[in-house]
Amino acid sequence: MPNINNSNSKMIKTLPMPLLTGKCVAEKRAEIKAYFNNSWSQYQSLFSHINNDEAYYIKAEPLRHPLVFYFGHTATFFINKLLLGKFINKRIDGHLEAICAVGVDEMSWDDLNSENYDWPSIADLRGYRDKVHALIENIIDTMTLELPITSNSLAWVILMGIEHERIHIETSSVIIRMLALEHLTPSQQWPSCPSYGTAPDNSLIAQGAEKVSLAKPDTDQTYGWDNEYGEKIVEVAAFEASEYLVSNQEFLSFVKAGGYQNKNYWNDEGQQWLAYRKPSMPRFWQLENGEYFQRNLFNLIPLPLNWPVEVNYLEAKAFCQWKSEQQQSFIRLPTEAEWRVMRNKIAGDLPDWQIAPGNTNLHHYASSCPVNTFKQGELFDVIGNVWQWNESTIDGFNGFNVHPLYDDFSTPTFDGKHNLIKGGSWISTGNEASKHARYAFRRHFFQHAGFRYIRSKHKKVPVEKVVPFEQAPHIANELALHYGNGFENFPPTMPHAIHLLMTHQQHFKKARALDLGCSVGGASFELAKYFDHIDGIDLTARHIQHALALKAGENVRYALPLAGDLVDYCQVNLSDSYLAERNLTAQANKVDFYQGDALNLKPQFCGYDVIWCGHLLEELNQIDVFLQTINEKLNTGGVLAIATTYQAQNTKQNSLDDENSQVPILGGYKANGENVSSSDALAEQLDKHFEKITTEDFTWLTRKTERRYIFNKSELSLWKKK
Repeated sequence: MPNINNSNSKMIKTLPMPLLTGKCVAEKRAEIKAYFNNSWSQYQSLFSHINNDEAYYIKAEPLRHPLVFYFGHTATFFINKLLLGKFINKRIDGHLEAICAVGVDEMSWDDLNSENYDWPSIADLRGYRDKVHALIENIIDTMTLELPITSNSLAWVILMGIEHERIHIETSSVIIRMLALEHLTPSQQWPSCPSYGTAPDNSLIAQGAEKVSLAKPDTDQTYGWDNEYGEKIVEVAAFEASEYLVSNQEFLSFVKAGGYQNKNYWNDEGQQWLAYRKPSMPRFWQLENGEYFQRNLFNLIPLPLNWPVEVNYLEAKAFCQWKSEQQQSFIRLPTEAEWRVMRNKIAGDLPDWQIAPGNTNLHHYASSCPVNTFKQGELFDVIGNVWQWNESTIDGFNGFNVHPLYDDFSTPTFDGKHNLIKGGSWISTGNEASKHARYAFRRHFFQHAGFRYIRSKHKKVPVEKVVPFEQAPHIANELALHYGNGFENFPPTMPHAIHLLMTHQQHFKKARALDLGCSVGGASFELAKYFDHIDGIDLTARHIQHALALKAGENVRYALPLAGDLVDYCQVNLSDSYLAERNLTAQANKVDFYQGDALNLKPQFCGYDVIWCGHLLEELNQIDVFLQTINEKLNTGGVLAIATTYQAQNTKQNSLDDENSQVPILGGYKANGENVSSSDALAEQLDKHFEKITTEDFTWLTRKTERRYIFNKSELSLWKKK
């Protein structure tokens, strides 16, 4: 079947990704602006097909937010990242930028309960998006732009926001596909493929052994996410790959053979999913009067037998087990490296193609198409049509580094529970549709994803098991600080600090407390000994994931820095003997953890008797905003407890002290000839809403390496809300 160049002129054409390099700044600025507007228009167009505002609030997929969240999410992302990077200094709408900030992938810290949200009207969201659009256009027009664009530049942050929105063009389309058709009005801007029929017989095509490099080179000229970079070389043994993606017709044989009822084909996780969801066919199939139909983005059609089936990993895995039984050979999903062997046979990448040689980048259809349409070498659909599930779980390559403005894009998925999908789908655009893209989802999740299978001579899957050791030195040291047994004859810091707080418990009620800037959660568990309920909130999920694992009774492993490249591999569990003495396990069910911004908390986080801020001020970039508004989250008579060194943590490092350059975050200057201390400055900020209860000092150590610690003297001050 020949390649199809779609002639639907009403489709919004996807512009190519801007290169990071160039010779003319003005041309690059115009290119970025056009790419931004192209992404924005595609997003707006997708949502414009929802024909009534009430549909935005329907939770079509229980494991994700309603569409109202996603309509606002990509715009708020721009503002939150620009604020975090200090490229702008004020919000457009703090309410929207709080409730549409996080909560998109069923992670344990995501609050997906819609009852906790005061969702805005769609009219308000449209107005907000217009304001963000105007702001970003102005930033692009006026920002300093140097070529090549590097990861620490404002232009990189703008590209980050654009590529983030392109991800959510796809994820939002999956949820829209789950809405009842009565809420949607189709149009020729998103045309479904008109061609369908019976599928060709699949066959296996030999692929030779190859050494492949998986990482994106640092010299690559397009934007990339953190998990793409580093170093990983794999020796891939010879294998055979299916010529086509698994079609609806091929998968229908599995369905009719009782594949969903025979537990022998399903692993333990698959059997748990079967028991919970009780499926009998793929998510986007429907059975009416004995006939199968498929739901596409905006229409329902007779099951297109020659289109690729769309399933989650667990279903694909079960099919492979069934296929192995049928063929009496070892059939499985490919690994990331095996997919790369197939991909390496396709010349070029997205920026090189006027029209993609596969059904991707919205170059052809707003749906899948027959599996024998796009031939790429000896195989069809190595790229495009639907994503392809891999056996490989996602992990960082050697040398992995996060971007400081999005440090939890990848790391929360390095848990052994997120499998890679490769190749892109018909709606994958920009970075998603590029060769080095690495996206992963929970194995029970649905995307526009299917699979191809391979046959291997070796019955052991060549996949490295992800052992989630926390490798970041500063987080490993935080885990030791929160859950360790103390350093160099100093008592454990967290229980010591909370003990000091509780010596003043006569000043407050003990119903609800908030641990703001909770990091890895040690103070939250300590507070739970005394309060009925604790909310722990931190800006980054990289911290919270460890707190949640401990709450669930799991082990947390981390690599504690010793010297140079040497580390000490440690493990902690709340049931460990020295932690059992602190009685943390018994209190764990009283603690909930969430990702959130201390400067812009969601509305439901209020009504606290105590707010504990353990060295939070050192991390904030707008301390005055925080101190002047935090009273709104406390009950009358509630207590704000602040522990701080008054020293900035993120200032320029020098050769003698890699902690900070001793810059005070408050005070430290003269006014009218008089010294203004840090304590004086704090009191001045809080005086309007609080009265001071007490102040006292305590000392503690910050661990850097096995033989290097920093001595800290913190002030603990308690303030009662007037």
